[in-house]
Amino acid sequence: MFARSVVLAAGCIALMFGCAGQPDETQEIVDNLSKAGFPADDIQVIDGAVYVGGDVQVSLEASRERLQRPEGSQEQYRHPNLVSTAVTKICINPTATFNSYAQLSQGLNEAIINYNVLALRIHFVRGPATGCTANIAMLTTTGTGGTSGFPSGGLPYNQIRIGTGLNSYNLDYIEHLITHEIGHTLGLAHSDAYNPAISCGTGGGGTPGTGAIHIPGTPTTATPGGSIMNTCIPPNTNGEFTSTDIAALNFLY
Repeated sequence: MFARSVVLAAGCIALMFGCAGQPDETQEIVDNLSKAGFPADDIQVIDGAVYVGGDVQVSLEASRERLQRPEGSQEQYRHPNLVSTAVTKICINPTATFNSYAQLSQGLNEAIINYNVLALRIHFVRGPATGCTANIAMLTTTGTGGTSGFPSGGLPYNQIRIGTGLNSYNLDYIEHLITHEIGHTLGLAHSDAYNPAISCGTGGGGTPGTGAIHIPGTPTTATPGGSIMNTCIPPNTNGEFTSTDIAALNFLY
């Protein structure tokens, strides 16, 4: 997730693209994404982990699933992998370190409310809790960005990392970023993936052409501030879903 015109994803310096000497698993993920149509400059390898769109980590299983699924007939945008109907209660489990940052902790509460008020078939609970059909670890990282990933095997991506530098930011901004990263764990892609400059302006954001699938009933084009799933966060965000975000989530879940 990015702030307007500023790259925020953790570790976005010293990026490597398909470099020699990477572990076989990392190279396979890169190769699978390339075969699936992701442009080389949208695939980032940071400390052995593979990211697309600047803030979405891709596991080996997810990259293989990406190859197995056809583009479909244009089913805002989503990743081909979604959370299965077997998942009804997702527990988000913050670490003690995360909880020690009061503003981040409250931002998580507000983000969970954003989803639960929609009365989707998936309900979020702040852990620890019982009866969870899926779990997401809420972790910290350095800086002022956030990272997560797309679903695989019918489960949401199992971790979200939020930069501790955000603890001094306003609550709406943090709520926006955490809501955005939870969206990725459910399969929501960047709404402006085809042109991140829409939300990031010049000099920031990821790369167009990531092969996202359009969600019926939502716009096919992005606008500044038009979706919480835009690549970059507007400075005046209220941290809430827009009408198109709600339409996308209601269609999928």
